[in-house]
Amino acid sequence: MQVIPLRLPGALIGEDDPVPRVDSLLEARVDLGVELPERIHGTAATGQPRSLHPYLMQNRYSRERVDIDLDTVVLENEHLRAQFIPQLGGRLWSLTELDSGRELLYRNQVVQPANLALRNAWFAGGVEWNIATKGHSPHTCTPLHAAGVAGPDNVPTLRMWEFERLRGVVYQIDARLPPGARALHVYVRIRNPNDTAVPMYWWSNAAVPERPDVRVVAPATRAYATSYDGTVRSVPVPAHQSVDRTWPTRNTYAADFFFDLGRISRPWIAAVDGSGHGLGQASTARLLGRKLFCWGTGAGGRRWQRWLSPEGGEYLEIQAGLAATQYEHVEMAAGESWSWLEAYGDVAADPVVAHGAHWNAATDHVAARMDRLAAAEPMAAAYEQADAMADRPPGAMICRGSGWGALEREARATTGQGWVDEAGTPFPSDTVGVEQEGWRALLRDDGAAGAALRDAAPQTPPRSYVTGEPWQRLLAGCVESWARDYHLGVMAHAAGDLEAARARYSASVAQQPTAWALHGLAVVAGEENDPGAAAGLLASAVALAPDQPSLVHEAVAAALDAGDGAGALTLVDSASPGVRESGRVRLLEGRAALACGCHDRVAEVLTAGVEVPDLREGETSLSDLWLQLHPDQPVPPEYDFRMR
Repeated sequence: MQVIPLRLPGALIGEDDPVPRVDSLLEARVDLGVELPERIHGTAATGQPRSLHPYLMQNRYSRERVDIDLDTVVLENEHLRAQFIPQLGGRLWSLTELDSGRELLYRNQVVQPANLALRNAWFAGGVEWNIATKGHSPHTCTPLHAAGVAGPDNVPTLRMWEFERLRGVVYQIDARLPPGARALHVYVRIRNPNDTAVPMYWWSNAAVPERPDVRVVAPATRAYATSYDGTVRSVPVPAHQSVDRTWPTRNTYAADFFFDLGRISRPWIAAVDGSGHGLGQASTARLLGRKLFCWGTGAGGRRWQRWLSPEGGEYLEIQAGLAATQYEHVEMAAGESWSWLEAYGDVAADPVVAHGAHWNAATDHVAARMDRLAAAEPMAAAYEQADAMADRPPGAMICRGSGWGALEREARATTGQGWVDEAGTPFPSDTVGVEQEGWRALLRDDGAAGAALRDAAPQTPPRSYVTGEPWQRLLAGCVESWARDYHLGVMAHAAGDLEAARARYSASVAQQPTAWALHGLAVVAGEENDPGAAAGLLASAVALAPDQPSLVHEAVAAALDAGDGAGALTLVDSASPGVRESGRVRLLEGRAALACGCHDRVAEVLTAGVEVPDLREGETSLSDLWLQLHPDQPVPPEYDFRMR
């Protein structure tokens, strides 16, 4: 195991947006067909979080790229080389077959964030480890704790771990390449230290190169297919609507295909190219779901591919998860620990058979090749070995994650709640940083926290947020202040208690008007279908914090929703220069000008060019604006992100 520097062009993500998002997730709702199994309807109906609170958004990036220096961890044996980036969610960035030099993953030439995740920022390439709920991991663009672990067989293991705050669980990823193995072994463990059950979610998403000669094979004859119109239907595999959908480039539009594998001891999926090679992924039985995602060959899909890979390259994804689909959560009982083993390697199939017209013959053949790569019995033995090592103490830290795990340990010790055995996944006390220091002071009841809340500068946004009844109780015991009541309002709001949230926000404003509490009141008003009140409150918030981009964005959008185009334009024109020239505000300016009938101004915006770095996946606001002004003209490619 080696730590090797990697320099890539990329856009810096920057600090988190300090404005909390407690009202809704960004994932679109789906319509599950009545023909889907009752168990899927049941598990899809439970566990959906109201928001990703207490995480903050990662939306402060651009399309301007600089050289980014990353520390990667490389594992290597006689057959494979695996390269991980602990600083970026532990992403498996490269998996190379040494004999041929063949890269099995899609390795992007840049790290270009885009708005595809629940925290906004996400980038394409490699294998991503997703926990908590649908919409990519909260940690996909943040560092994980990482260190090496010495096994009893002297094979080095890379361990990465973190505390996941939405579900309150600890997870770890142990990667190793045993001598002679033709597959990378990745052991995953999730532990629930809570005294209640939590809804759990995990999907490992592998990006592989997309070409016309690549076919995705999995042992299924039906799949649950999702399209961008929001419907999920059970469809036959491989052909649906007279098209063999297992060839990703034969799909015109972006789609998900969740293969119905049933309950098998060694689930698998593979992407097989014209030479018979490509990534095969297998696991022990707990990771039962398998999925194909493709962007489709339509204009919108190709635009998104270029947006995510500006230096060129196209990809598809093969994925593996805890449930049959990504719309489900699986209940994880109090105190439970779940673990499994995944294997990644070259499927090395016969392309004539794997690409043949007989689907059953293709799946039988690829299954046999997967047996050579990761047979059920050796996988079970490797899992037992990895599981026995899960609590082995790691060595020196390679990468440091957040301080939230260390704070959580201290909080649970204070309240008498259970916690995990940290032998294998330590959360050092010195990882507590500026985001956690104020909360630790509150735990220690040394008076500093109450004073800090009382004396908090109203023009400075809080650095971070917490959630849960113990924190609420501690805050309520502090001396009354605008900051105390604001945080209590955010907690109530995140829990969906709008009445309590409004009362706390109002109490905060009564003591000291701040942009943050006014924003909270505006969001409550919006949820209560009072767009006029929401717009007015957001305008007041912007007046107190004109340099906060997200407040300006929300205020202009709220004015438009309230039918006040002139007010929206006033907000645009009065924005600070740095905010005023951003792509999102330029887009909102065009919408506001259109609402006011200022067509020349709309044309000026569109002609000058509008690039919105955090354009949301599926968002069509650019093409909508163009067509509203030029209904008879084709949408320019740079504005066309339509998936249909």
